[in-house]
Amino acid sequence: MFSVLLLLLAWCAAGTACARLCLAAVRAATAVVTSAEASGSGGREREPGGELTLYEAAFLSGGPTRVVDLTLVSMARGRRLLLAHTGWVTVVDPEPEDEWERSVLGAIGPQGQSRLAPVRRAAAAADAVRGLADRLVGAGLAVPDGGGGRTTVAEAARQVRVAAAAVVALGLVALLMPEDGGAEDWLVALWFALPLLLALGCLAITRVEAHPYARWASPTGQRLLAAAVAAEGVDRELALVAVRGTRALEEPGLRAAFTHR
Repeated sequence: MFSVLLLLLAWCAAGTACARLCLAAVRAATAVVTSAEASGSGGREREPGGELTLYEAAFLSGGPTRVVDLTLVSMARGRRLLLAHTGWVTVVDPEPEDEWERSVLGAIGPQGQSRLAPVRRAAAAADAVRGLADRLVGAGLAVPDGGGGRTTVAEAARQVRVAAAAVVALGLVALLMPEDGGAEDWLVALWFALPLLLALGCLAITRVEAHPYARWASPTGQRLLAAAVAAEGVDRELALVAVRGTRALEEPGLRAAFTHR
């Protein structure tokens, strides 16, 4: 019976995706606890001030590339860089004001002009960004990156959603196929309902226990992020870029520079 083979495929898809989701959730929780114990702080050293810098908020929201994007927007608004809608960046003022600007200028190079995409990649791998990541991990605000190949909770949850859709599709195919064994349609539907319930149940539990799914921020970091935009004395547009990315830019020319391909 072909429906049995399709059912096996459905169970494999749902079971594998749910196992990855469970492992990702356990790894994320273990990494945060281990980092907090190693630093001896658990994020408590940030509690008195309870505030993040814009660069810290950018890293916790979007990782190294978000930090570089924030620096580029800040320099463009200060007329130290020219970001063209064609995706090119040109240096106007070659004197950096901080380590972030120094990383960006170093990524652009001595010629003073470059495509934006390679600049973003090079600056995101600079020592300044790595040092920021280490400090946030040590403070218990960021999730340690055990390597570029890790599966995050958000990615694993996405895989479970895909698996659930695959189970539905396989079940529909099994119902539409002519059966030589004479199995009732309701029985076939019941067979495929079980792996679907497994996938949906894992998604429901993960949403309650681990939502919002954050790739970079620990639970402590997520709580501090909530107040980053509302903090007094913070540039509103830069704060929105730090937390939401370049899609929050109000200037069409700047948005085009980051989206140009």
